[in-house]
Amino acid sequence: MNTSRTQTPVAVLLAHDLERMERSHPDAAQYRLVAQRLAAELDQAPDLDLLQPLLQASPAAAAIYENLRYQHAGLCRSPLEAALAAEQRARALIAGVQARARSGGAPSGDKAEGSPAA
Repeated sequence: MNTSRTQTPVAVLLAHDLERMERSHPDAAQYRLVAQRLAAELDQAPDLDLLQPLLQASPAAAAIYENLRYQHAGLCRSPLEAALAAEQRARALIAGVQARARSGGAPSGDKAEGSPAA
């Protein structure tokens, strides 16, 4: 994790630990403690520009940062195109399931699983 520009070395270490823990099978209490400490560090960070390298290098830190700022900016670090595409796919899938339900089709079957509605 190359985050030499950031002025929050504790946050860098905690983010690194959290990323490592996500790849293993950590103790839930230990994971929660590291995540809480990282959230506190991110909450104290004075400037988003200083955090950018850390947030780009650590998806776990980015998720925590986003959750801390959600009330102000929503999914502020999520790419809009990806979120829009996911919403459109979900709407299409829901509409397809509703159409099959109205026409008396099977709610889910081997052939219908994963295929778009006609």
